[in-house]
Amino acid sequence: MRLPRHPAAVVFDMDGLLFDTERLYEEAALAAAAELGHEMDSAFFRSTVGFPWLVTRNRLIELYGPTFAVDELRNVARRIFQEKVDRELPLKPGVVELLGLLDQLAMPRAIATTSSRATVEHHLGAHGLAGRFHHVVAHDDCERHKPDPDPFLKAAALLGVRPEHCLALEDSYNGVRAASAAGMMTVMIPDLLPVTLEMEALCLHIVGDLNVVRRLFEEGRPPS
Repeated sequence: MRLPRHPAAVVFDMDGLLFDTERLYEEAALAAAAELGHEMDSAFFRSTVGFPWLVTRNRLIELYGPTFAVDELRNVARRIFQEKVDRELPLKPGVVELLGLLDQLAMPRAIATTSSRATVEHHLGAHGLAGRFHHVVAHDDCERHKPDPDPFLKAAALLGVRPEHCLALEDSYNGVRAASAAGMMTVMIPDLLPVTLEMEALCLHIVGDLNVVRRLFEEGRPPS
C-alpha cells in the first residue's frame, strides 16, 4: 500500500481524526434532546457529522418543527459535551506516533476543521499539541465549509504547498469530499461513519488508524 507520490505536507481534520470527540458529541446531543423531552437517534446525529452548525440547525428544524428550541438544544449539548471533555478527551490511536515521524521528516502540517479556533486551541492544549501544527484553518477562517474544498485549499496556501502534493487525512464524508475536490491525496480513517462506495472512489486508501498512515510514510521514504 503506497501513495502515488511522497507528500510535501499533511492536512489533518480534527474531530474524529485526532481526538475521539465525535462519539462525545453524539452522546451529548442525544442526552440534550432527552433532557429537553425529545427523542434523537444515532442515525440522525451521524447524518450531520462533518456539516457546519447552520446546516445541522436547519435539519433539526425540519425534524422537530419550526417551534423547536434548536438553540437551547445546542446550548445544552455544549454543556454536556464540555462536561465530558473535562473528564476525558481521548486521542485517537497513532496521533503522537505520526506527529513524531512528521517531526523527523520536518514535514509541514495543518489542521482544517469545521470546529471553532477556540475549540481547536482547547483540545490541542489539553494534550500539549499546540506547537505540533504549523497552521490551523478553523470554522471562522472560511466562508464556505466542507464539503466545499476551501478549508483544504486555504490550508495548502498557508503551508506553501500545492494541493496535489498534500496528504489529507479525514474521517467524515464531507471531509473526504472537500479534500478530494481540493485535489489532495486523500486517506480516510473512518470513525462513526461506515465506508461507502463513494468514499472508496474518492480516497487513495481507507485505513484503520493513524498508525497505518505512519507506515505509509515509512514505506514510501526515499533511502537516506
